[in-house]
Amino acid sequence: MASIDKRPDGRYRARWREYPGGPQKTRQFARKGDAQRFLDTVCGDLAHGAYVDPAGGRTLFRDYAEQWRTAQVHRPTTAAAVETFLRLHAYPKLGGRPIGSVRRSEIQAWVKALTGVLAPATVELVYRWVSAIFKAAVGDRLIASSPCIRIALPKRNDAEVVPLTVTEVEALAAAVPDRYRALIVFAAGMGLRQGECFGLTVDRVDFLRRRVRVDRQLISARGGVPEFGPPKTKAGFRTVPMPDVVGSTLADHLARYRPRQFALVFTNSWCNPLRRSSVGEMWHRARKEAGLPEWATFHDLRHFYASLLIAKGSSVKTVQRRLGHQSAMETLDTYGHLWPDSDDETRNAVDGVLAGVTGQGSSRQAALAASAQ
Repeated sequence: MASIDKRPDGRYRARWREYPGGPQKTRQFARKGDAQRFLDTVCGDLAHGAYVDPAGGRTLFRDYAEQWRTAQVHRPTTAAAVETFLRLHAYPKLGGRPIGSVRRSEIQAWVKALTGVLAPATVELVYRWVSAIFKAAVGDRLIASSPCIRIALPKRNDAEVVPLTVTEVEALAAAVPDRYRALIVFAAGMGLRQGECFGLTVDRVDFLRRRVRVDRQLISARGGVPEFGPPKTKAGFRTVPMPDVVGSTLADHLARYRPRQFALVFTNSWCNPLRRSSVGEMWHRARKEAGLPEWATFHDLRHFYASLLIAKGSSVKTVQRRLGHQSAMETLDTYGHLWPDSDDETRNAVDGVLAGVTGQGSSRQAALAASAQ
């Protein structure tokens, strides 16, 4: 499995295989003793599972990252996000570097540079993918250790959800172009995710029973051809009741902008599938015109829908099902602060049970009677 031979130029060539039948690896030395010590180390590392390919660290980060990315079993939306994050934020800095040459301090400097242009949550997400790639390279024995250790990430500001007001949603609907007004009303009145709205087709809308079936979302639209994928989670497969105001708005929209190929309900001016980037530009202009806060995004229409359900007394399980959350805990973590407090009910419940036990029941009744006189 390992041997040494002398080359015509007088150098010694060490030869070995990582596993029986595997490709032969070689390395040359000026002295035979150096070659033997090297092979002894290689054989020992192979025996103990600590072997690292001496040439593996010369692999470019981009080459290995692309190999890793295309081999992952990701949902279509996740796969698209990973490709975009790496291409825009990782490859410009790390792509042309040999994967074994990247140091921890360089990863920290890269993270700090990203902090100046991206939100903390996005920085963390990009870093997690890069860290996963280096971890995989360790597992593939290209490098001995990952440089992604003890990296300080920007602090996330996970503030409580502040729903848009009815007035703000009305102003937004008035500010967008006519073609997109129904999209705003639909998102605010149904609570679907952006991709679920963009991927809505006529056959998923049941006007008679006043409901919408959610079983897919729009992933991308290359060349005007929509690519559909499943909802974000298994719980995302759901049927959402459609209020009359949404149904009538949708009917008017379909009468005015008749669906063409692919039967998509919402399309752009060329009747092609909506793209997140173009809708984002439209949203930015409309948000400023409507006077909405700078933090407001399309996803805040989903928060608006959830806040309406909560304000009207819907239970946690109902809100969970309508939004397609995996668990009630996810719903509570996001919207728990919107449910009305029940401080007085708590006090009355405890007073009603424990007043007699402590002997304060009669004294409290006397106090109430005295105050009434």
